[in-house]
Amino acid sequence: MFTGIIEAVGRVARIENRQGDLRLLIETGELDLGDVRLGDSIATNGVCLTVVELPGNGFVADVSRESLAHTRIGEWKSGSAVNLEKALQPTSRLGGHLVSGHVDGVGVIRSREADARSIRLTVEAPAELRRYIAAKGSITVDGVSLTANALTSNGFTLNLVPHTAARTTLISAAAGQQVHLEVDMIARYLEQLLKGTSPATAEPQSRLTEGFLAQHGFWKP
Repeated sequence: MFTGIIEAVGRVARIENRQGDLRLLIETGELDLGDVRLGDSIATNGVCLTVVELPGNGFVADVSRESLAHTRIGEWKSGSAVNLEKALQPTSRLGGHLVSGHVDGVGVIRSREADARSIRLTVEAPAELRRYIAAKGSITVDGVSLTANALTSNGFTLNLVPHTAARTTLISAAAGQQVHLEVDMIARYLEQLLKGTSPATAEPQSRLTEGFLAQHGFWKP
């Protein structure tokens, strides 16, 4: 589990093809690895990767075909900059929002413009993800916890304050660039509860319906 508050920007140092999937060496730069152990998770541009080696200047991780199919990792090159965040500890401040590191889809930056000292981005999201994105709600972009300012016909807009821009790879975000998106996990679980179905039986299992929520003041039809 992560918060979407980026701790450092690292870079892809080596990419190895391993019988159909990949092994990566990520140089971590300023990220302190003193408390990282084999098997720990590090979010890398929003993708939860498991540490399998600690060579001293970074970490090594394997990337499965499933991850390759749903992320842009297959397009990374040696030298690509990546946002890094170690897994959340129970005693840490939750400065962003709860992030799983499981990328839901790939979006596209459609525009970038100055907005006072901030950078305003317009992002197109895949159609199947748009119902999970709410104005003033949380969204993760390349591992960065951000707020969707407003919804557009095919996505959302957001602002990068100077600190966030300077401390993440989004400082170089440009129109046409693809980005990893992870929607708020609460929205996904709420949808599953409203469906009230079990994969095993496909029969209604839950009494938590739109009607129930409306009756008790939690939903406005």
